Amino acid sequence: MCDQGFAGPYESVVCHVTNGWTVVEANEEIDIAFAPVVRAAVVQRLAEGHRHFVLDLCHTPFLDSMGLGMIVAVAKHIKARHGSLRIACSSEWLLHVFSLGGLRHAYSFHDSVEQAIAHPPVQSGLPVGLAGATEGPPVQ
Repeated sequence: MCDQGFAGPYESVVCHVTNGWTVVEANEEIDIAFAPVVRAAVVQRLAEGHRHFVLDLCHTPFLDSMGLGMIVAVAKHIKARHGSLRIACSSEWLLHVFSLGGLRHAYSFHDSVEQAIAHPPVQSGLPVGLAGATEGPPVQ
């Protein structure tokens, strides 16, 4: 199952479901302009019934305090709905930003999306009606 992407003036967030995880690809700088776009994508998926997320930061070149704040906020939304969040990130620089923000040990980090989605979540992360959905190419 593929979901439509969210777009700002220059950026886009692509979401797709794989192995029970809703993967949110944030391939732009996550700053004051783009963080709300990423947050809106997650909040919409939560409203649709998705519960288990992987935030893909593998191609994210920059993350500032607004980006960190957005991740904390969406993690709270996800937790309130009994979901889970994994972060795919292999960038030592971004991981250092998480460390500086005191968040390195607060989240489940994985070197790649493939590693993060290797095992399905304990409970289905799909809304009713999507449980039999198969993976397809993401739609932007």
